[in-house]
Amino acid sequence: MRNPRSLGHALIIGALIGLGAALIFTAGFFFRDLVGMAFPTAFAASANADSDYPLLKEVQILLNHHYLREQPEYTQRQYAAIRGVLTTLEDRYTFFIDPPVAQSESDALAGTYGGIGVQVNRNEAGQFVLFPFEDSPAAAAGIEDGDVLVAVNNEPIDLSTPQDTVNQMLRGEVKPGNGVELTLQKSTGDSQTVFIEFAVINVPSVVWRVLSEDDTIGYVQIIRFTSRTPEELETALQEMDAAGVGGLILDLRNNSGGLLQESVEVASQFLDDGQIIVYERSNKSERAFHAQAGGLAVDIPLVVLVNQGTASASELVAGAVQDHERAVLIGQKTFGKGTVQQIFRLSDNSSVHITSAEWLTPDYRRLEGVGLEPDITMIPDVNGRDVELGEAIRYLQQHYDLR
Repeated sequence: MRNPRSLGHALIIGALIGLGAALIFTAGFFFRDLVGMAFPTAFAASANADSDYPLLKEVQILLNHHYLREQPEYTQRQYAAIRGVLTTLEDRYTFFIDPPVAQSESDALAGTYGGIGVQVNRNEAGQFVLFPFEDSPAAAAGIEDGDVLVAVNNEPIDLSTPQDTVNQMLRGEVKPGNGVELTLQKSTGDSQTVFIEFAVINVPSVVWRVLSEDDTIGYVQIIRFTSRTPEELETALQEMDAAGVGGLILDLRNNSGGLLQESVEVASQFLDDGQIIVYERSNKSERAFHAQAGGLAVDIPLVVLVNQGTASASELVAGAVQDHERAVLIGQKTFGKGTVQQIFRLSDNSSVHITSAEWLTPDYRRLEGVGLEPDITMIPDVNGRDVELGEAIRYLQQHYDLR
């Protein structure tokens, strides 16, 4: 049996030890704060000596010592910190992309997919009309410009079918036997059903044709501005000239932009030598880009189609021809992206887009957040009929002798 005096003595000693521990615990906070007030940089000096963000490093040390739960992986925290810094700039075009998304972005810019290699447009009647890419599976299967798509895999296509749905139905994984069955109405009025296997499609940046609605008018659509665009546009204009067209429609709808120098070369095809195409203003300087000599379409009557998806480099081209009264714009107000971004690849294959300059039209109009107002505004058709193209055809027919 334990001695009562020994037990009481132990209790007293235990209480004193507990009190001492509590005092030490409390003193830790007191003296830490006291040191922090007396020597404000000393607390995190060892961690912050070489850091541009000492408070961020200080917080990380505190998390390491005191946070209750497991922290996210270090790289994930680093990415979050980068995004936080960029958010303070309040610039939606300056942003960070982690490696997998950066790779996907590169793949998208490469312009490849699995499919049959055909462009799908809607005519003014709302029908889905096909235009095969050169050397594509669609062209090899006998699809011709202007064939009307009636059904895909026996599923009827009509006015209520969304454009995006049709595009996706004509794409798929590239593997043996994988493809799509199309029912078509030919220009002769005959019906045709054909099965086409999917293949890897390299999407051109420019497509063109003589319009079936009026063979005196050429149609050129620039899908995006890539390194191939100037060469492809030159080929298109040469073929239009050889076909003897008297007017030209340049379609920049849903063209979200691309490369600056290539857009300058495109605008040069329609403007006189030396005319200003765009001003580029950075935080250090301002310079003007001028049209280069040798444009192939400086005199032909021209209409440019635009909409809310016309942005960046395509707005640059549209603004230049509008300011120089070289062409009328038909459609809807453009997107209003008038800034230039440089893309920097980081050491782990992530990337950061940084706004480095802004564009002004030849008349010194600002594009960013403003956009371009068309000369002829069209209300988009609720059923997807191409009313803008129809209006462009009528405009050229009424204002010019195209023969």
